[in-house]
Amino acid sequence: MGRHCSHCGDWLGRHDFSYNQWRKGDGYSRCNDCVHGTISYQCHTCSRVFCTQNELDMHMQVHRPRDVACPICGERRFRSGANAVQHVESGYCSGCQGATNARNQIYGYAQSQRAMRPYLADTPMLTNGGYGDGITTPDYPYQCGPCNKFFRQLSQLLQHNDSKHGHQRMLGY
Repeated sequence: MGRHCSHCGDWLGRHDFSYNQWRKGDGYSRCNDCVHGTISYQCHTCSRVFCTQNELDMHMQVHRPRDVACPICGERRFRSGANAVQHVESGYCSGCQGATNARNQIYGYAQSQRAMRPYLADTPMLTNGGYGDGITTPDYPYQCGPCNKFFRQLSQLLQHNDSKHGHQRMLGY
């Protein structure tokens, strides 16, 4: 008989929990190592120490190179495709200012890329460039094929694919 530690997420047996922690129930119990702070996760690049694997995974993003370009303005300063697309979707991209315009631009860009066709919820005809020209973007235009989840923004789909399916280089990013 065992359960997951609510802090580190490890599946552990009864002997790895104090009596009081075990009584809290599954999803609420912290293992002895987490209660006493004896487990740590260290970054092999910079030697920083973290309490959870998730914190280390999030930190590792700072060590990614900034070699991804914005699909609209071409500025090369992003660590991932999701970051580049967030730059556009936020409305701060010099190539398409304004959040609504930016959303249409990104949708138009996605339509023009063959690699993106499997991720568009309603697979449209390929466009000939001119991202955003007369395009009406659906509410949830992006879809994850493996798990059939829908996303409002391309950056959300890219982040989802990176974290859940390990696809870090969608769209050539």
